[in-house]
Amino acid sequence: MNREVCYDGVWRREVGYGVPAFCDHPECRAVIHRGLEHVCGGTALGSAGCGLYFCEKHLASSLQLCERCLSDKPPFSPSGEHRDWLMHKLTHPHWCYWREANAAEVERIRREMQQTMTVTA
Repeated sequence: MNREVCYDGVWRREVGYGVPAFCDHPECRAVIHRGLEHVCGGTALGSAGCGLYFCEKHLASSLQLCERCLSDKPPFSPSGEHRDWLMHKLTHPHWCYWREANAAEVERIRREMQQTMTVTA
């Protein structure tokens, strides 16, 4: 079984070493992956922390917790998806069944990416 990518039902997004992502700290756009060394709590799907993913700067390495979990505060909101990940989901052959089963989501992602390209052009 491929463990590079799995689904986090709590945050409703894919996680794993194969998922390029942004740090979930709201003031950071560092590019990371959603592997275990970046997850708050240090375990799959963050069972010991909030389960969000952070760069080295925003994850206390000794405890592997974010600042919110260290302070016993509610978690940050998760960051948006990285463009490379969205393109992978829209184009890679292994995601064809997901695209067929999630046509509305595929269309939403395409519109969002088109708008982003229009704004930055």
